[in-house]
Amino acid sequence: MNMKKPTYYRVGGHTYCVCFADDVNTAALLPSSQPFLLPEADTTDLLFTLTVDDGWRPAVRGEEIGQFNCGGNNHGVYRLPDGSYQIVVSDVQDRQCSLLEVTADFRQAKVCLNGTFAMRNFGLNNALMMAYAFAGSQCQTLLMHASVVRKDGYGYLCLGVSGTGKSTHTGLWLKHIPGTDLMNDDNPVVRRCPDGVVRVYGSPWSGKTPCYRNVEAPVGAFLQLQQAPHNKIRRQSVVESFASLLPSCSVMKWDERDYMGTCDTVAAIMQTTPTYLLECLPDEAACQLSYNTIRAV
Repeated sequence: MNMKKPTYYRVGGHTYCVCFADDVNTAALLPSSQPFLLPEADTTDLLFTLTVDDGWRPAVRGEEIGQFNCGGNNHGVYRLPDGSYQIVVSDVQDRQCSLLEVTADFRQAKVCLNGTFAMRNFGLNNALMMAYAFAGSQCQTLLMHASVVRKDGYGYLCLGVSGTGKSTHTGLWLKHIPGTDLMNDDNPVVRRCPDGVVRVYGSPWSGKTPCYRNVEAPVGAFLQLQQAPHNKIRRQSVVESFASLLPSCSVMKWDERDYMGTCDTVAAIMQTTPTYLLECLPDEAACQLSYNTIRAV
């Protein structure tokens, strides 16, 4: 195996390593990760290592346990007897783009890619995103499905199922609230840091919007969006907040340690960070209402 020099990235305060084992695949497959590239190797407390090797094939195929929804694409999940997982990554055309295998502790992963450059790009990015999400669950770190803007030094995350209007609402902030910038439009990282502060970070994964920024901010609030014929906002109860935050997290629901780690992190975040329900129209009044309410906290 002609293993190339490992490449190190830092996302959400965590470092991970990507190793390309052949000449077919290179870091050119990861253009959205370029802002997070470390100029020097850093092997201190690695979150995980991912080896990219088209010559690798699993010795054993695991037992199918379900489908993992990743941005509207369903990826098959299989479990091996030793507790490790295999995930078949498929695109919207149901083409198999990669096969990912991760150890039971999510610290070691390997992937083989398939198809055109675009398929390989999709397969590798999704494999990397899932490896990060699962490993991060053990470190009070969440990969959340959200659109997040920054204003006055704080990050504000819009939550909701696809089609709710998350990007529309943050777009209204950008248009009507001066000094607002977009941190990420699909998969920001939210972390309860060792100092107890909940922070949000940009990531290499931003859905259809090319927003790959190496930025961070303390979280000011979460906004659970709900389409309505009016604009109304209220702070959610503890139970409601948990029900809003948990479904927005990328989590391996079949793995008890991963799931409980995610639940514990969500519970800790709720202790210090408010969540609001925003029933809204897609208009300027909605963004002014949300901004004027949450900035007063």
